[in-house]
Amino acid sequence: MYLLLMLVAAAVTFLTTPFARWVALKTSAISAVRARDVHQVPTPRLGGLAMLIGIVVAVLLASQMPFLEGVFSARQAPQVWGIVGGAAIVCALGWADDKWDLDWITKLAGQVLAAGFMALQGVQLITMPIAGVTITSSRMSLAVTVLVIVIAMNAVNFVDGLDGLAAGIVAIGGTAFFLYTYGLTQQSTPDNYASLASLMLAVMVGVCVGFLPHNFHPAHIFMGDAGSMLIGLVMAGAAITVTGNIPPGIMTGAKALPAFIPLLLPVAVLMLPLLDMGLAVIRRLAAGKSPMAPDRMHLHHRMLALGHSHRRAVVILYVWTAVFAFSAAALVQWDWEVVLIWTTVFVVLALLATLGPLRHRGRFLDDDVAALSGQTPKVPAGVGVAAVSGIEAAVPVQRVAAQSAPRPSAAHPSASPKTKETIE
Repeated sequence: MYLLLMLVAAAVTFLTTPFARWVALKTSAISAVRARDVHQVPTPRLGGLAMLIGIVVAVLLASQMPFLEGVFSARQAPQVWGIVGGAAIVCALGWADDKWDLDWITKLAGQVLAAGFMALQGVQLITMPIAGVTITSSRMSLAVTVLVIVIAMNAVNFVDGLDGLAAGIVAIGGTAFFLYTYGLTQQSTPDNYASLASLMLAVMVGVCVGFLPHNFHPAHIFMGDAGSMLIGLVMAGAAITVTGNIPPGIMTGAKALPAFIPLLLPVAVLMLPLLDMGLAVIRRLAAGKSPMAPDRMHLHHRMLALGHSHRRAVVILYVWTAVFAFSAAALVQWDWEVVLIWTTVFVVLALLATLGPLRHRGRFLDDDVAALSGQTPKVPAGVGVAAVSGIEAAVPVQRVAAQSAPRPSAAHPSASPKTKETIE
């Protein structure tokens, strides 16, 4: 049932992404090329709309499955729709930001609103994962919940800097997280495998996989803030619903670790985004700047600076995510000594891939074919011209790319724009 929902979410997202791209073009939700960006042409950035549609359709289908009847009971149904409603709020917020480039205070207020809505629907941290501490104050529980959700949303948003990076990282990490929650559910309720966390994670992985073919380099559309905040919120919601739901008595010895610390895996899944966000905040504060001030020192920028191609940098960051996430998930099934040995092996392999000779030579996952494919996103004439003219002075490479592009010829009349709606 979970695999079916994952496939449905992937198929719906894949099929509706062209619609989301069309909406982005019509509403001018276009990503202009800024000094810190890697892409070289203005690109539609409303992929989060297709991801939201995929989530809604999959959850509606799940609500009709007898297998998941307990998840949609009177006690848990508000939590399900709380997560879906929060996702809709941040999608609308991201849409507004993609169109009007909102200031950080407005975005933060919208994120708090979405997180607060989820919390009021019952998605709250009540039992802390350390020593079974219970938060007795409802206000403290609400504040901690909102903080966790906002951090998760911004962590994913920070790492969304290369084509396919955020979607792939969350898909890989979400798969490990799903296996984790499914394994814990098997052990805690052997007669009923229905789980709200497993449901939302399966759906989230599906929408990421469905969106990735449109977003991998060279991307035809970005997920934008509408997508990055959405999957960050769903990830946080799944982690919160797991916390305190697994009785510690079901595990003994070293295997009690994932029972006492159910937030271990979400942290491992978001390790790269959280590390990137933490380093960015420290770096900017040390320089006397706002923690939200943009720069070109993110992890993905550093990967490119090491000499990796766009695609290779993304795949290597996928590998690091898999090492962290699956190592944490493995604690459910294997002893920590075995997990530690294999984690060390894969960390060494990941380091070799990151720092080895592959970054300077070879055609493995090079961008040459993609760069020569001639595929460039179409943007509305009014918006595209304004965006390009506004950034030419700051980003000379945009002008060079435009001048070097092949001009339409009489032999290829279809290469020239047929309407005033689009430009190449």
